[in-house]
Amino acid sequence: MDNCTGAEFHFQALKPDLILDAIESIGIYPETGLLALNSYENRVYQFRCDQGLRYVVKFYRPHRWSNEQIQEEHDYALELAAEDIPIAVPVVIEGKTLFEYQGYRFGLFPSIGGRAFEVDNLEQLESVGRFIGRIHQYGARQPFVYREPLTPAILGDESYRYLRESGIVSSSMQTAFFTVVEQVLDKAKQIWQQHHFTSIRLHGDLHPSNILWTPTGPGFVDLDDARQGPAVQDLWMMLTGDRQQQLLQIDLLLEGYQEFCDFDAKQLALIEPLRAFRMVHYNAWLTKRWQDPAFPMNFPWFADIKYWEQQTLAFKEQLSALNEPPLSLPSFN
Repeated sequence: MDNCTGAEFHFQALKPDLILDAIESIGIYPETGLLALNSYENRVYQFRCDQGLRYVVKFYRPHRWSNEQIQEEHDYALELAAEDIPIAVPVVIEGKTLFEYQGYRFGLFPSIGGRAFEVDNLEQLESVGRFIGRIHQYGARQPFVYREPLTPAILGDESYRYLRESGIVSSSMQTAFFTVVEQVLDKAKQIWQQHHFTSIRLHGDLHPSNILWTPTGPGFVDLDDARQGPAVQDLWMMLTGDRQQQLLQIDLLLEGYQEFCDFDAKQLALIEPLRAFRMVHYNAWLTKRWQDPAFPMNFPWFADIKYWEQQTLAFKEQLSALNEPPLSLPSFN
């Protein structure tokens, strides 16, 4: 579903007048200008309407997700909100959350105010863990039908093949880069295959930027990458620093998490494989989107040979991390 043929040029036609017309077509009338938010995969804008309410409108990248996949994301967000989980939900207008205007699919969301979530704030970290536990408690009740799963084949192998065939990697770096990426993927898949886990509905891309801190606690945004997978996927991206710091962070996250949902400690062994798959997928994502003018503008270093030198080193370091013992907490032993 990640085919973006023609999408880059399609997005170029998404001018302010067209955006405003699309919003007004569903009976919402902006009274301010459009503030572009930090999103590259889709096009996202914040505005205030004539009723004084702040909204975020999200135009979906063509050809990426099917209507059924987007609708399943919307429905899941609404279900979580009904469980009193603080998550950004699409506005329902005449029974619909996914709209279309002149070939563009879009959704409207209330704007969630808040400041950045602080991963080094231990109190905030435990609170976030508690809400992730609640999300997973609900997410485990039934699987997604249309959203694609998180697998080594999709994130790792398919991304690797795309990178290899694209010719994006500087010719002088291809041998060194692809050799170490192959080693990383082989080791990551080996570890993955050694562990059996229950696959549940996930947020899927739960890095700190997708959590806002509000006066009442955390607020979760952006289910665009929601998918099936292991629970640890929604935990590991909040771990920073050295091993000792990460042990403290995961301990606090799980302390809150397990108030609502059991956690299989064996999944901690999947953290470095998941990181490896994300690294490969990230490079393939940038490659796929390179014809979108927003990408060379915001990621100019991607076309530089120094980038591939740095990535080769980063994958070597990741290979070392894959060969180290996984995180292990005494409370789970």
